[in-house]
Amino acid sequence: MALVYQKEIQDSATLAIWKIEESAEVLVAKLQLDEQEQAYFESLGQHMRQLHWLATRVLLRTLLQTEHYIDCKADAHGKPYLVNFPHRISLSHSYDYAAVMISETRAVGIDIELIKPKIEALAPKFLTDTERSFINPEHAIAHLYSCWAAKEAVYKLQGKSGISFKEHIHLQPFAYAENGTLRALLQSKEDTATLDVAFERFGSYVLAYVCGEEEAHAE
Repeated sequence: MALVYQKEIQDSATLAIWKIEESAEVLVAKLQLDEQEQAYFESLGQHMRQLHWLATRVLLRTLLQTEHYIDCKADAHGKPYLVNFPHRISLSHSYDYAAVMISETRAVGIDIELIKPKIEALAPKFLTDTERSFINPEHAIAHLYSCWAAKEAVYKLQGKSGISFKEHIHLQPFAYAENGTLRALLQSKEDTATLDVAFERFGSYVLAYVCGEEEAHAE
């Protein structure tokens, strides 16, 4: 596996992307899976799902710069968190790549997506009519993926299930670009926030990431 991209965000968060090139056996050897994790890994079945799960954890270990055991669990909503490190984390993967974002002082969200034509048929399910009206027809597929990845990043940051991309996460109009920042409004019964989400073109993929407000005392 090769580290192909790393970036510091706001002096308080770090993100990175790895290209997955190893076998599952090689990735497992880089980790210290306990009995429960080993059982979960084996239950994934599909080879690519195993590689994605393993690769995000190897990359997480790399960003934390540790050889110690990393106790990475998921809460009741499915959001990953670290038991024995203070960092907030977000994990993503798509085909040949794994992406991770960490911060000691902010909630974070990251998403990476391979750009494919099928997004056009799905657009009405995750964008409102108002949001669809600002999509550039000449770059519709890539523009739609920037929207999807941005909403996914916000969803991961807030970390609660039951949030609808279409009903609870709204994007202000933004022009098509390969790299940029858009404004997202999260509105749900439990959360209201205005967030600046960055998006970047990464070859045939799009990457989106977002940081929450800085916390005075991160546990």
